[in-house]
Amino acid sequence: MNPTQPQPQARGEHEATVAYLKEHALVVVTAESCTAGLIASRLAATPGAGQVLESAFVVYDPKAKRRSLGVPQQVLEQNNLTSEPVALAMARGALERSDAGLAIANTGVADDSDPEIAPGTQCFAWVFREGGSRREFTETRVFEGDRNTVREASADYALSRVAHYHREFGG
Repeated sequence: MNPTQPQPQARGEHEATVAYLKEHALVVVTAESCTAGLIASRLAATPGAGQVLESAFVVYDPKAKRRSLGVPQQVLEQNNLTSEPVALAMARGALERSDAGLAIANTGVADDSDPEIAPGTQCFAWVFREGGSRREFTETRVFEGDRNTVREASADYALSRVAHYHREFGG
């Protein structure tokens, strides 16, 4: 099996996530840094994704986060790029630039490139909106493995938390 492909169990989980999104009429936009589009790709690889995936922003560079998502310079200056405030600003920006009801964002380090942050540290944000209501959730997790193992685990994790946080939102 190609190691870059999701494992069968993960594929089943992605199908369950897509089914959940369809059942609750949720459309997703992603804002991805470390995962570089893997979250959207996981959705797109699942049958029925066209009903639940609106768009994806891949914003690896801080300038791209500002330009494409409107992440405030102050947020970038006051926080490490691998932080929940940056992930949240990315999710907010993606949601504002889409018609989706859910934004999922990821930022992190997959290796030892930042001496201040443990390798494998990943920050996430999920922002739901329905009508005038909005609810925001953030998390930080550390994954083990090589660079691509961390990125893939991060993408899978981001999707695995959708139903949990949607229920917290009141869905």
